[in-house]
Amino acid sequence: MSLDDVCAEQGNAGAVFGATRKPFVGLTLAGDGGWSGRFWVRREPRTYARQNCASVRIVGNRLKVSYMDELAPPPIANAEQIRTISAWGEEAQRDIARLRVGLIGAGSVGGLVGDSLSRMGFEDLMLMDFDFIEIHNLDRLSYATRDDIGRLKVEVQEAHLRARATADPFRTEAIPAAVFEDEGFRAALDCDVLFACVDRPWGRYILNLIAYAHLIPVIDGGIAVRSNRLGKLAAADWKAHTATVGRPCLQCLRQYDPGLVQVEREGLLDDPAYISGLPKDHPLKTRENVFPFSMSCASMQVLQMLALTLDPLGQSNPGAQLYHFVGNVTEPPSYGGCHSECQFPGIVALGDDCGILATGVRRAAAIS
Repeated sequence: MSLDDVCAEQGNAGAVFGATRKPFVGLTLAGDGGWSGRFWVRREPRTYARQNCASVRIVGNRLKVSYMDELAPPPIANAEQIRTISAWGEEAQRDIARLRVGLIGAGSVGGLVGDSLSRMGFEDLMLMDFDFIEIHNLDRLSYATRDDIGRLKVEVQEAHLRARATADPFRTEAIPAAVFEDEGFRAALDCDVLFACVDRPWGRYILNLIAYAHLIPVIDGGIAVRSNRLGKLAAADWKAHTATVGRPCLQCLRQYDPGLVQVEREGLLDDPAYISGLPKDHPLKTRENVFPFSMSCASMQVLQMLALTLDPLGQSNPGAQLYHFVGNVTEPPSYGGCHSECQFPGIVALGDDCGILATGVRRAAAIS
C-alpha cells in the first residue's frame, strides 16, 4: 500500500465504525489480478490499527483465493506429493493446499473425504461432528477400529489424518459440535470451503445459509438406497453438487425438507416414538451409508471441489451430478440457479445481517 492508500483508509475507519459499529475493510487489486485485504480495527478512541488478511476469497463460478505469503506461506512440495502435483502443477498445488477446508460430519463420506484431502497435501482441516463411535459404525468408518468404540468421531479421525497427511506442517481443529450450534457455526465461517457430509435437515439448512449469506462454497452430496418388498436391492443412487452463488441451493436441489428443520430443532428426530410413526420408506428411517456407495459419493464430492478450485481448462462447474448404481446410469448434469421463490439468492453476501437467526441448541427429545 502507498502512504496515500494508508491515509485514505485509516481516515475513513472512524466514520465507518461510528455508522456501523464494524471495522472498515480495505481491498486492493494488483496488476496480476491478486487481491490484498485488511481490517482497520479500533484499538482506542480515534485510533485504528491495520490488521492484514492472510487471504482474500473470490467467489463466483469458480473459487479463487489470493494469499498474503507472509501470513499464509506457500507450501513446499515434497517427495510424498510428486504424483499429486504432477496432475495439476506446483502453482495450483500452492493455491489449493492453503485452503482452510471444513468437513462437516465425520461419517463414512466425511471420513473418506478427509483421507483424500490429507493425502493430497492440504494443510489446514477443520473436522466437525458431535457423535461418538458405536459398534454399528465399524462397517463404514475408514478411520475407526474396535478399540475406538465410545470415543468422539472427530478425535479419532483427527489422529488418523495426522498419521497420513503429506503436508508439513499439517493443522487440524476438531470441533465436537453440530454446525447449527453457535460454536460449530462460527467455526464453519472460518473456512474457505465446506464439505457437507450430514444427513439431517437442520445442518443442511445452516450450510445452505452459509453458502449464500457468507459466501463460503458448500460441496454437498447424498445417497439414497431402496429395497423391494423381498428385501432385495432395488435402487442405489448418489449425487454431488456445489452450492454457491449462481448455482442452485441445497433446498432447490431438494437435499433437505424445509418443513423438517423445525421438527429437528424441537428434538423430534431423536425421539424413537416420532421416528417409528413415520412411513417405512421415509428418508429419515433409512440407513444408506453403505461403505462402497459412500466411497463413490465421497469421490464425486472431492472432484466437485477440485473442479471449483482448479478450474481445469476453464471448466469449474461440472453441474449437479447423479448416478444410479442399479442400471449403471449417469444422468446428464444439471445447471441453472434457484427457483424464483427461493429466499437464498436474496441474502447473498449479507452475512450476519441477513436477518435469519438459524442456530440453536442441540437436544434429544425426552424419552419416557
